[in-house]
Amino acid sequence: LKNNLYRGQLPDEFKDLTWVEEMVCAIYRTTAHVTRLYGSTEENQPFVFHGNTCAHDMNVVSTATVLPRVPADILGQLTVVFVGPGPIKKEHLKLIFRIRKNKVWRFLCWLKDNNPLYKALTLSIENANMYGDDDTIPGLHESIIYDKNTNPTEAFKAETAGVSEP
Repeated sequence: LKNNLYRGQLPDEFKDLTWVEEMVCAIYRTTAHVTRLYGSTEENQPFVFHGNTCAHDMNVVSTATVLPRVPADILGQLTVVFVGPGPIKKEHLKLIFRIRKNKVWRFLCWLKDNNPLYKALTLSIENANMYGDDDTIPGLHESIIYDKNTNPTEAFKAETAGVSEP
C-alpha cells in the first residue's frame, strides 16, 4: 500500500492464471525452479507432483523491457526431473505447466493499464505468438531430465515417510 502498487483484487478472468503464465508475465526473473515428478501406475494420474518445486534465490538475472518473456527465458530458469521410466506424454505436462497465449496477452494488457510498473514496458505480440493457444512452454517436453534408475514408488514413499497431510 505504501508504495502505491496495490491495485485491489484481480479481475475474475485472471484468478485461474497458472504459475507458468505468471512467470511469462513477470518483469523480474530472480529464481530457478526445479520440479520433481514421480511416475505413477495409475492411468488417471500418470505422475505424482509432491512438494518438490524449489525456488532458489539468486541475483536478478534479467529485468524485462519487453513482455511476454520468450519461451527460452522460461526454459532457462525451469528444470523438470522425472523419476520413473518415462517418457511423459506432452498432454500430461499441460496439467502442471499450462500456458494459454490469449490469457497471458489479456493479462499483460490489463497490467499495463493498471500497474505503474508495467506502463513503460513494450508488449510484443510476436513473443506471445511463440506460445500455443493452450499448451505447455515450447521446448519443455524435450528438456525433461529422466531419472530412470530410481523406483518412483519407493522414492515417493521414502520422501513422504513421516509427513502427514494438514
